[in-house]
Amino acid sequence: MKAAVLTDKMNMEIQELPLPAPLDHEVIVKVKACGICGTDQHIFHGQPGSAEVQFPIVLGHELSGEVVQVGENVTQFTVGNRVSIDPNMYCGTCDYCRGNRVHLCDHLQAIGVTRNGGMGEYCAVPAANCYTLPDEISYEEGAMIEPLGCVLHGFNQIKVWPGASVLIIGGGYIGLMMLQVAKMYGASPITVSEPDVTKHELATQLGATEAVNPEELERRKDGFDVVIECVGRKDSMTQAVKMAKKGGTVLLFGVSAPDTKIEVQPFDIFSKELTIKGSFINPHTHDLAISLVQQGKIQIKPLLSHQFSMNELPEIMKEYQSLKVMKGIIK
Repeated sequence: MKAAVLTDKMNMEIQELPLPAPLDHEVIVKVKACGICGTDQHIFHGQPGSAEVQFPIVLGHELSGEVVQVGENVTQFTVGNRVSIDPNMYCGTCDYCRGNRVHLCDHLQAIGVTRNGGMGEYCAVPAANCYTLPDEISYEEGAMIEPLGCVLHGFNQIKVWPGASVLIIGGGYIGLMMLQVAKMYGASPITVSEPDVTKHELATQLGATEAVNPEELERRKDGFDVVIECVGRKDSMTQAVKMAKKGGTVLLFGVSAPDTKIEVQPFDIFSKELTIKGSFINPHTHDLAISLVQQGKIQIKPLLSHQFSMNELPEIMKEYQSLKVMKGIIK
Protein backbone atom coordinates (compact mmCIF):
# COMPACT_ATOMS: atom_id res chain seq x y z
CA MET A 1 0.00 0.00 0.00
CA LYS A 2 1.01 3.63 -0.48
CA ALA A 3 1.64 5.77 2.59
CA ALA A 4 3.15 9.13 3.54
CA VAL A 5 5.90 8.14 5.97
CA LEU A 6 7.52 10.65 8.31
CA THR A 7 11.06 9.30 8.40
CA ASP A 8 12.53 12.11 10.49
CA LYS A 9 11.85 15.67 11.53
CA MET A 10 10.52 17.61 8.50
CA ASN A 11 11.17 14.68 6.17
CA MET A 12 8.11 12.91 4.77
CA GLU A 13 8.30 10.42 1.91
CA ILE A 14 5.71 8.54 -0.15
CA GLN A 15 6.57 4.86 0.28
CA GLU A 16 5.16 1.45 -0.53
CA LEU A 17 4.47 -0.45 2.71
CA PRO A 18 3.13 -3.97 3.26
CA LEU A 19 -0.61 -4.21 3.78
CA PRO A 20 -1.28 -4.42 7.54
CA ALA A 21 -2.70 -7.68 8.86
CA PRO A 22 -5.24 -7.47 11.69
CA LEU A 23 -4.59 -8.89 15.14
CA ASP A 24 -7.46 -10.87 16.65
CA HIS A 25 -9.05 -7.72 18.13
CA GLU A 26 -8.40 -5.40 15.17
CA VAL A 27 -9.96 -4.44 11.86
CA ILE A 28 -8.30 -3.17 8.71
CA VAL A 29 -9.77 0.11 7.53
CA LYS A 30 -9.47 1.40 3.99
CA VAL A 31 -8.94 5.08 4.71
CA LYS A 32 -11.45 7.28 2.90
CA ALA A 33 -10.55 10.61 4.52
CA CYS A 34 -7.89 11.85 6.91
CA GLY A 35 -7.55 15.29 8.44
CA ILE A 36 -4.33 17.26 8.89
CA CYS A 37 -4.28 18.36 12.52
CA GLY A 38 -2.18 20.98 14.23
CA THR A 39 -0.66 18.11 16.20
CA ASP A 40 0.51 16.55 12.93
CA GLN A 41 2.26 19.82 12.19
CA HIS A 42 3.86 19.82 15.64
CA ILE A 43 5.15 16.27 15.14
CA PHE A 44 6.37 17.09 11.62
CA HIS A 45 8.43 19.98 13.03
CA GLY A 46 9.90 17.84 15.81
CA GLN A 47 7.60 18.76 18.69
CA PRO A 48 5.72 16.26 20.86
CA GLY A 49 2.35 14.78 19.98
CA SER A 50 -0.19 13.46 22.45
CA ALA A 51 2.35 10.71 23.14
CA GLU A 52 6.01 10.10 22.33
CA VAL A 53 6.68 9.68 18.60
CA GLN A 54 9.24 7.28 17.15
CA PHE A 55 10.30 7.59 13.50
CA PRO A 56 9.42 6.26 10.99
CA ILE A 57 5.68 6.79 11.46
CA VAL A 58 2.60 7.26 9.31
CA LEU A 59 0.78 10.21 10.82
CA GLY A 60 -2.96 10.86 10.74
CA HIS A 61 -5.16 10.48 13.82
CA GLU A 62 -8.29 12.09 12.32
CA LEU A 63 -9.65 9.42 10.01
CA SER A 64 -12.61 7.51 8.71
CA GLY A 65 -13.03 4.68 6.26
CA GLU A 66 -14.46 1.32 5.31
CA VAL A 67 -13.76 -1.96 7.10
CA VAL A 68 -12.16 -4.37 4.62
CA GLN A 69 -10.95 -7.10 6.99
CA VAL A 70 -11.75 -8.17 10.56
CA GLY A 71 -9.70 -10.02 13.15
CA GLU A 72 -10.71 -13.43 14.42
CA ASN A 73 -12.28 -12.16 17.67
CA VAL A 74 -14.10 -9.15 16.19
CA THR A 75 -17.88 -9.55 16.21
CA GLN A 76 -19.23 -5.97 16.24
CA PHE A 77 -18.01 -5.03 12.75
CA THR A 78 -18.13 -6.71 9.36
CA VAL A 79 -16.55 -6.04 6.00
CA GLY A 80 -18.17 -3.02 4.36
CA ASN A 81 -19.02 -1.14 7.57
CA ARG A 82 -18.39 2.62 7.51
CA VAL A 83 -16.43 3.74 10.59
CA SER A 84 -15.00 6.81 12.29
CA ILE A 85 -11.92 6.28 14.44
CA ASP A 86 -11.11 7.40 17.97
CA PRO A 87 -7.30 7.13 17.84
CA ASN A 88 -6.51 7.02 21.56
CA MET A 89 -5.72 3.75 23.33
CA TYR A 90 -5.41 3.44 27.10
CA CYS A 91 -3.65 0.80 29.19
CA GLY A 92 -6.54 0.31 31.63
CA THR A 93 -4.23 -0.50 34.55
CA CYS A 94 -2.45 2.72 35.59
CA ASP A 95 -3.80 4.90 38.41
CA TYR A 96 -5.32 7.36 35.94
CA CYS A 97 -7.17 4.68 33.99
CA ARG A 98 -8.41 3.03 37.18
CA GLY A 99 -9.44 6.45 38.47
CA ASN A 100 -11.65 7.08 35.40
CA ARG A 101 -9.24 9.61 33.90
CA VAL A 102 -8.15 7.45 30.98
CA HIS A 103 -7.00 10.37 28.83
CA LEU A 104 -4.20 10.99 31.34
CA CYS A 105 -3.04 7.37 30.97
CA ASP A 106 0.63 6.82 31.81
CA HIS A 107 0.97 4.53 28.80
CA LEU A 108 -1.16 6.36 26.24
CA GLN A 109 -0.90 5.07 22.70
CA ALA A 110 -2.54 6.63 19.65
CA ILE A 111 -3.14 5.74 16.02
CA GLY A 112 -1.17 8.17 13.89
CA VAL A 113 1.10 9.09 16.79
CA THR A 114 2.65 5.93 18.27
CA ARG A 115 1.50 3.56 15.51
CA ASN A 116 0.74 4.03 11.84
CA GLY A 117 -2.31 6.14 11.11
CA GLY A 118 -4.53 7.53 8.42
CA MET A 119 -1.98 9.04 6.02
CA GLY A 120 -1.81 5.68 4.30
CA GLU A 121 -4.24 3.76 2.13
CA TYR A 122 -5.01 1.24 4.88
CA CYS A 123 -4.79 1.29 8.67
CA ALA A 124 -4.99 -1.38 11.37
CA VAL A 125 -7.32 -0.25 14.16
CA PRO A 126 -8.54 -1.96 17.35
CA ALA A 127 -12.24 -2.68 16.93
CA ALA A 128 -12.83 -0.91 20.26
CA ASN A 129 -11.64 2.33 18.63
CA CYS A 130 -14.11 2.12 15.73
CA TYR A 131 -17.51 3.80 15.74
CA THR A 132 -20.24 3.17 13.19
CA LEU A 133 -20.58 6.13 10.84
CA PRO A 134 -24.21 6.80 9.84
CA ASP A 135 -24.86 6.92 6.11
CA GLU A 136 -25.91 10.58 6.23
CA ILE A 137 -22.46 11.60 7.54
CA SER A 138 -19.79 11.82 4.83
CA TYR A 139 -16.36 10.28 5.24
CA GLU A 140 -14.90 13.79 5.35
CA GLU A 141 -17.16 14.67 8.27
CA GLY A 142 -16.43 11.29 9.83
CA ALA A 143 -12.73 12.07 9.92
CA MET A 144 -13.52 15.26 11.81
CA ILE A 145 -15.39 13.53 14.62
CA GLU A 146 -12.15 13.20 16.62
CA PRO A 147 -11.39 16.95 16.89
CA LEU A 148 -15.05 17.63 17.68
CA GLY A 149 -14.74 15.07 20.48
CA CYS A 150 -11.75 17.02 21.80
CA VAL A 151 -13.83 20.21 21.75
CA LEU A 152 -16.64 18.47 23.65
CA HIS A 153 -14.17 17.33 26.31
CA GLY A 154 -13.02 20.93 26.60
CA PHE A 155 -16.60 21.97 27.41
CA ASN A 156 -16.77 19.18 29.98
CA GLN A 157 -13.90 20.93 31.76
CA ILE A 158 -15.76 24.20 32.22
CA LYS A 159 -19.25 25.51 32.95
CA VAL A 160 -21.15 27.33 30.22
CA TRP A 161 -24.76 28.34 30.80
CA PRO A 162 -27.52 30.08 28.84
CA GLY A 163 -26.70 33.77 28.77
CA ALA A 164 -23.03 33.36 29.65
CA SER A 165 -20.77 35.76 27.79
CA VAL A 166 -18.10 33.80 25.90
CA LEU A 167 -14.95 34.94 24.15
CA ILE A 168 -13.32 32.52 21.73
CA ILE A 169 -9.77 33.48 20.82
CA GLY A 170 -8.97 32.06 17.39
CA GLY A 171 -11.36 31.78 14.47
CA GLY A 172 -9.81 28.73 12.85
CA TYR A 173 -11.26 25.24 12.61
CA ILE A 174 -11.22 24.52 16.36
CA GLY A 175 -12.40 28.00 17.30
CA LEU A 176 -15.40 27.77 14.99
CA MET A 177 -16.33 24.37 16.38
CA MET A 178 -16.04 25.85 19.89
CA LEU A 179 -18.35 28.62 18.71
CA GLN A 180 -21.01 26.16 17.59
CA VAL A 181 -20.89 24.19 20.83
CA ALA A 182 -21.06 27.40 22.90
CA LYS A 183 -24.12 28.42 20.92
CA MET A 184 -25.63 24.98 21.54
CA TYR A 185 -25.18 25.57 25.28
CA GLY A 186 -27.12 28.84 24.97
CA ALA A 187 -24.20 31.19 25.57
CA SER A 188 -24.82 34.81 24.58
CA PRO A 189 -23.16 37.01 23.56
CA ILE A 190 -20.38 35.03 21.83
CA THR A 191 -17.39 37.00 20.55
CA VAL A 192 -14.78 35.49 18.24
CA SER A 193 -11.37 37.16 18.18
CA GLU A 194 -9.52 36.50 14.93
CA PRO A 195 -6.91 38.65 13.12
CA ASP A 196 -7.79 37.22 9.68
CA VAL A 197 -10.83 39.29 8.72
CA THR A 198 -11.71 36.84 5.93
CA LYS A 199 -12.89 34.44 8.67
CA HIS A 200 -15.19 36.95 10.35
CA GLU A 201 -18.16 36.41 8.03
CA LEU A 202 -18.12 32.63 8.53
CA ALA A 203 -17.93 33.12 12.30
CA THR A 204 -21.05 35.27 12.30
CA GLN A 205 -22.83 32.86 9.94
CA LEU A 206 -22.15 30.04 12.41
CA GLY A 207 -23.58 31.99 15.33
CA ALA A 208 -21.07 34.49 16.66
CA THR A 209 -22.61 37.69 17.98
CA GLU A 210 -19.55 39.48 16.65
CA ALA A 211 -16.12 38.76 15.20
CA VAL A 212 -13.35 41.22 16.04
CA ASN A 213 -9.65 41.76 15.69
CA PRO A 214 -7.57 40.97 18.81
CA GLU A 215 -6.54 44.62 19.12
CA GLU A 216 -10.17 45.62 19.64
CA LEU A 217 -10.35 43.52 22.80
CA GLU A 218 -7.61 45.55 24.44
CA ARG A 219 -9.86 48.63 24.38
CA ARG A 220 -12.75 46.91 26.16
CA LYS A 221 -13.39 47.46 29.83
CA ASP A 222 -15.80 44.58 30.40
CA GLY A 223 -14.57 41.00 30.46
CA PHE A 224 -16.24 37.68 29.71
CA ASP A 225 -17.67 34.90 31.84
CA VAL A 226 -15.81 32.28 29.81
CA VAL A 227 -12.72 32.71 27.65
CA ILE A 228 -11.64 29.85 25.38
CA GLU A 229 -8.15 30.13 23.88
CA CYS A 230 -7.75 28.07 20.69
CA VAL A 231 -4.42 29.31 19.33
CA GLY A 232 -1.64 28.28 21.69
CA ARG A 233 0.43 31.46 21.31
CA LYS A 234 1.99 33.39 24.18
CA ASP A 235 0.19 36.63 23.37
CA SER A 236 -3.23 35.03 22.90
CA MET A 237 -2.97 32.99 26.12
CA THR A 238 -1.91 36.07 28.05
CA GLN A 239 -4.84 37.97 26.60
CA ALA A 240 -7.21 35.11 27.51
CA VAL A 241 -6.45 35.48 31.20
CA LYS A 242 -6.69 39.26 30.99
CA MET A 243 -10.12 39.18 29.32
CA ALA A 244 -11.82 37.00 31.94
CA LYS A 245 -14.16 38.97 34.20
CA LYS A 246 -14.55 38.49 37.95
CA GLY A 247 -15.46 34.88 38.70
CA GLY A 248 -14.60 33.96 35.12
CA THR A 249 -13.18 30.78 33.64
CA VAL A 250 -10.32 30.48 31.16
CA LEU A 251 -9.92 27.33 29.06
CA LEU A 252 -6.44 27.01 27.53
CA PHE A 253 -7.27 24.67 24.65
CA GLY A 254 -4.75 25.72 22.01
CA VAL A 255 -1.63 23.54 21.89
CA SER A 256 1.47 25.61 22.58
CA ALA A 257 5.10 24.67 22.09
CA PRO A 258 6.42 22.89 25.21
CA ASP A 259 8.78 25.74 26.08
CA THR A 260 6.17 28.51 25.76
CA LYS A 261 5.83 30.61 28.91
CA ILE A 262 3.26 33.27 29.72
CA GLU A 263 3.23 35.96 32.35
CA VAL A 264 0.25 35.89 34.67
CA GLN A 265 -0.24 38.14 37.66
CA PRO A 266 -1.32 35.91 40.56
CA PHE A 267 -3.08 38.87 42.16
CA ASP A 268 -5.47 38.97 39.19
CA ILE A 269 -6.31 35.29 39.68
CA PHE A 270 -6.80 35.93 43.39
CA SER A 271 -8.76 39.15 43.20
CA LYS A 272 -10.94 38.09 40.27
CA GLU A 273 -11.26 34.54 41.62
CA LEU A 274 -10.48 33.07 38.22
CA THR A 275 -10.57 29.43 37.21
CA ILE A 276 -7.95 28.37 34.66
CA LYS A 277 -8.41 24.97 33.04
CA GLY A 278 -6.65 22.80 30.48
CA SER A 279 -8.10 20.15 28.19
CA PHE A 280 -6.34 17.10 26.76
CA ILE A 281 -7.69 14.88 23.95
CA ASN A 282 -11.16 13.33 23.84
CA PRO A 283 -12.11 10.68 26.41
CA HIS A 284 -15.44 8.98 25.66
CA THR A 285 -16.88 11.78 23.51
CA HIS A 286 -16.91 10.10 20.08
CA ASP A 287 -20.50 8.86 20.24
CA LEU A 288 -21.79 12.28 21.27
CA ALA A 289 -19.79 13.99 18.52
CA ILE A 290 -21.28 11.68 15.88
CA SER A 291 -24.78 12.30 17.22
CA LEU A 292 -24.40 16.10 17.12
CA VAL A 293 -23.23 16.02 13.50
CA GLN A 294 -25.99 13.57 12.55
CA GLN A 295 -28.59 15.89 14.11
CA GLY A 296 -27.18 18.89 12.27
CA LYS A 297 -26.34 20.71 15.50
CA ILE A 298 -22.66 21.01 14.49
CA GLN A 299 -21.68 21.96 10.95
CA ILE A 300 -18.37 20.59 9.73
CA LYS A 301 -18.50 21.00 5.94
CA PRO A 302 -18.17 24.83 5.96
CA LEU A 303 -14.91 24.43 7.89
CA LEU A 304 -13.20 22.11 5.37
CA SER A 305 -11.19 24.53 3.28
CA HIS A 306 -8.65 22.41 1.38
CA GLN A 307 -8.43 18.91 -0.10
CA PHE A 308 -5.09 17.26 -0.87
CA SER A 309 -3.91 13.99 -2.37
CA MET A 310 -1.45 11.79 -0.53
CA ASN A 311 1.20 12.52 -3.15
CA GLU A 312 1.02 16.22 -2.26
CA LEU A 313 1.63 15.67 1.45
CA PRO A 314 5.45 15.86 1.66
CA GLU A 315 5.42 19.40 0.23
CA ILE A 316 2.12 20.45 1.77
CA MET A 317 3.37 19.65 5.29
CA LYS A 318 6.33 21.98 4.74
CA GLU A 319 4.15 24.82 3.47
CA TYR A 320 1.01 24.23 5.55
CA GLN A 321 1.37 27.26 7.80
CA SER A 322 1.65 29.65 4.85
CA LEU A 323 -1.37 28.24 2.98
CA LYS A 324 -3.90 29.67 5.47
CA VAL A 325 -5.70 26.35 5.66
CA MET A 326 -8.82 26.25 7.86
CA LYS A 327 -8.81 22.44 7.78
CA GLY A 328 -7.13 20.23 5.20
CA ILE A 329 -8.45 16.80 4.26
CA ILE A 330 -6.48 14.04 2.53
CA LYS A 331 -8.47 11.90 0.13
